Amino acid sequence: MSHSSILEKIKPEFESMKSWRRDIHAHPELGFQEERTAKIVADLLKEWGLEVHTHIGGTGVVGKLVNGDGKRAIGLRADMDALPMQELNEFEHKSKIDGVFHGCGHDGHTAMLLGAAKYLAANPTFNGTLYFIFQPAEEGLGGAIAMIEDDLFDRFPMDEVYGMHNFPGIPVGQFAITPGPMMAAFTTFDITITGIGGHAAMPHHCVDPVVIASNMVQSIQTVVSRNLDPLKTGVISVTKIHGGDAYNVIPNEVTISGGIRYFDKEIGTTIKERLIKLAEGIGLANNASIDVKIDEAFTVLVNDETATDYAVEAACAIAGVTNVEPQMVPICGSEDFAFMLEQKPGAYIFLGNGDGEGGCMIHHPKYDFNDDASLYGASYWVELVIQRLV
Repeated sequence: MSHSSILEKIKPEFESMKSWRRDIHAHPELGFQEERTAKIVADLLKEWGLEVHTHIGGTGVVGKLVNGDGKRAIGLRADMDALPMQELNEFEHKSKIDGVFHGCGHDGHTAMLLGAAKYLAANPTFNGTLYFIFQPAEEGLGGAIAMIEDDLFDRFPMDEVYGMHNFPGIPVGQFAITPGPMMAAFTTFDITITGIGGHAAMPHHCVDPVVIASNMVQSIQTVVSRNLDPLKTGVISVTKIHGGDAYNVIPNEVTISGGIRYFDKEIGTTIKERLIKLAEGIGLANNASIDVKIDEAFTVLVNDETATDYAVEAACAIAGVTNVEPQMVPICGSEDFAFMLEQKPGAYIFLGNGDGEGGCMIHHPKYDFNDDASLYGASYWVELVIQRLV
């Protein structure tokens, strides 16, 4: 089929996708709380005749669709959770929940995968097994890991798994992807400096954790600049300093927190090891106790090269070769679909959300998913299925 043919065939689903998306947008739910969204997804999948499994990894939903006698199986994944932030839009479908907002477009991702599921259930032009994976808690709460630990890939054996995310700044109707590392790992750190508090007029009786923290913040900037090959990539940022309650009291404790991002696990290991040694060394030099906690929130998202070729082929069939960037520059943002790609070969692609004036990047309080993009996203899913399950 030509790309125009698939797009034309998906067009009847546009108003449904728009309606689902705006309803979900108006009723956002945080990670592992997506009960309403999961019920909408499960009820629709059942209505279309899919085998539906709920409460996978908490609030996750998996729909199974089988056609023909093909032995191959692939998974298509969308995320369902919203962000803990206030929406500043005033349109009719704005969030009805104070302090919760679909500021990343997961409402659109869910609607597009539903649109593809509806179409493929009614037009099963594939041979094999499809798993539609609706994941909870992508926004830093470990939803992908929760589904994996709930035996996602054992209960639903698949050969490949694919993901997609909208990207403001890329025109609607265009796609971007790259093989290999595409999105960074994200590791958080908390360094607690425990000194001896006391009167600010008599600092000689204290071990001042504020001064030690100030020294540490400056020194942390040398972890990347003086420990990594200049041709390698990594970044470490201190984003929080907490300590003290009064003008005339040196506190007993200060905590420094921040994040580390990298595209290579060896580089990540180097940064983490140097950070720990540096913090402990500064503490020792200043007679302070140091406690370092490090948590890998997201691993590196690595696209399988062959699966990336399949994704590019499907995107080109939908949008045309000139509207697909197959070698995009990796970005430092993170995505927990990366954990699924550690388990199965697959690929993650960006879908254009528009580049018009006033368009907002994701996580901006005035962001909104562009419904016009849903035709291209759902069509990509359908085309990918048709090409991979023949």
